[in-house]
Amino acid sequence: MEEQARSGYREIEHTADWELEVWGPDMAALVEQAALGMYSLCGVRLKKDSRVTRQFFLFTIEPEFMLVWFLEELLWILEDDKVAFERFNMSVDGNVIQADLVGAEVESLTKEIKAVTYHNLEIKRGVRGLEVRIVFDV
Repeated sequence: MEEQARSGYREIEHTADWELEVWGPDMAALVEQAALGMYSLCGVRLKKDSRVTRQFFLFTIEPEFMLVWFLEELLWILEDDKVAFERFNMSVDGNVIQADLVGAEVESLTKEIKAVTYHNLEIKRGVRGLEVRIVFDV
């Protein structure tokens, strides 16, 4: 039997919006996979000849707020600056997330996401570590 990836994401059929199932061994991996999955849903392609770095620091009360805030911030940068990220050096310590991101300008985007929702959002511990389903408003 094939071993399942320690971290990952997959699209879930959803009637009106888009939904991702995301998993990872810890919160940093979960947030990273959620970001990569969101970019995958959008069909993001990066320019090869540009490099962009950003740093984030966030203190929040709940892990779900951390996840939504981080993804919303990435959506804002995608829309406003036309930049997306492919490398995530992240650490999560309790309610604090610190991230050093490396990416590039966006060459093309096939679909747009309006917002990350809190619809049924709950990070749970499961057989794959932390697991969550995220619904995106399109």
